[in-house]
Amino acid sequence: MSRVLKKSLIASALAGAFAFATVSATAEPLSDVQAESVRIHKEAAKSQDKIDSLFEQSQDLLVEYREVVDQTENLKVYNDHLQRLVNDQNAVLSSLQMQIDGIEETRQGVVPLMYRMIDTLEQFIALDVPILLKDRTERVERLRDLMGRSDVTTSEKYRQVLEAYQIENDYGNKIASYQGELELDGSVVTVDLFHLGRVVFVAQSLDQKNAWVWDNDARAWQVLGDEYLNPITQAIRMARKQAAVDLIKLPVKAAESGK
Repeated sequence: MSRVLKKSLIASALAGAFAFATVSATAEPLSDVQAESVRIHKEAAKSQDKIDSLFEQSQDLLVEYREVVDQTENLKVYNDHLQRLVNDQNAVLSSLQMQIDGIEETRQGVVPLMYRMIDTLEQFIALDVPILLKDRTERVERLRDLMGRSDVTTSEKYRQVLEAYQIENDYGNKIASYQGELELDGSVVTVDLFHLGRVVFVAQSLDQKNAWVWDNDARAWQVLGDEYLNPITQAIRMARKQAAVDLIKLPVKAAESGK
């Protein structure tokens, strides 16, 4: 083998060894890069998953936020409405309190007034024509008892006092007849009584043989003549709706002429 050939073989061998060494040295870093690339991709995927999760959470939070904002607006409107109601109720309460205070002041004036009205009513009955005298005096006594009762309101007491006055007023407009008793000359006589308002108040015995008229000035019963017996009988029948209304002669006392 020539020296040139040996040199060529040796050069070739060195070149091959160098190439093998170069390939081996390059193969190891490439594998590491690929592994690192895979790791980076995995980490990127995890990060993306986190980002996606955070985005979804942020979207959920945004929806919740908007719902909260809507609820807050609704609550504000409702609270404003409630506040207006409260303000109105406070105004009503203030008005009621003023009315209650006024009622108390009114009650303080009404109660003495009612006592005076009852006293006046009692005096009036004592001086008036004694139509249904027992009923009227008992009514006054009931009013006096009523004033002392704590279970009856002031308004109800006042209503009953006014009602008693109305009943007294009605006596002056009625034509009525009823049975009663008269005390005459020390004896009690059962009679039929008839009154034409407060203008005429007469009595007739049940056997229709005697008649009397009330003289309010003398505060006594006066005997009537026989000419009044039939008219009074007719008047009693008319008051009881047992006869048609007709003109009758009754003992009406003439009004005194002024001097």
